[in-house]
Amino acid sequence: MKHFVLVLVCLLIAVSCQKFQEDNQEVLVQNLENSYKDWWLYFNDFIRLSSDFKAFDAESKRINKGIFLKSLATGKFIPLKLSSDTSETAYKLHQLGKDADENIVSTIKNMAEVELTNFQREGKKMQPFNFKDLNGKQYTSENTLGKTVVLKCWFIRCKKCIEEMPELNKMVKQFENRNDVVFISLAFDSETDLKKFLSKRDFDYAVVANQEDYLKNTLGISIFPTHFIINKKGVITKVANEMEIVREVLEKEI
Repeated sequence: MKHFVLVLVCLLIAVSCQKFQEDNQEVLVQNLENSYKDWWLYFNDFIRLSSDFKAFDAESKRINKGIFLKSLATGKFIPLKLSSDTSETAYKLHQLGKDADENIVSTIKNMAEVELTNFQREGKKMQPFNFKDLNGKQYTSENTLGKTVVLKCWFIRCKKCIEEMPELNKMVKQFENRNDVVFISLAFDSETDLKKFLSKRDFDYAVVANQEDYLKNTLGISIFPTHFIINKKGVITKVANEMEIVREVLEKEI
């Protein structure tokens, strides 16, 4: 493990930056345990649990991602990023002390449960589907075999779902010359509401209406947006709530 050392946090607030630069690792971790604000800034800057990363337990032993996420879901650990002399991402479990901020405990537990559910979907066959988009085009489990399907699950009143659309449009543009890549979105909303919404906002995915039952009861999704990448054999290779992860994986796979 000599190639890995804890990444020291530099928060945006000048006083905190100076403090963390001067303190040792023990004080750094103590600050992360006791301050929800400091931990949350650190987590957002350095941790992406949807990514493909090397995982280590609290004793620095290599473990698989599933075990890592299950450990986080107990609420007893937080992830710390390790730096490396390679481009690989690595996280290590750090066991929280008994005086750790309860808000940190509950937040990391809830987030890890979501990420674990997403991770457990990967490597499995996608549930059979038969969708018709707003333009009348049909997409089925059969006619998309041999293509990579990028699927977005959303609804009109989901703020984050809307905010990411410009970046999703750029991703569609990036792969516009690939006939073997299909971008489909499944929305809760009615055809009428979606057409009204899309008359004022550009979204370059195929849009399928009235999918709340399929998303909640067939796929079991409770967090939005959720993105799937389904490979040419109909197998789910990535599930993530962040479109940046989807783009990274897509660029590697095709």
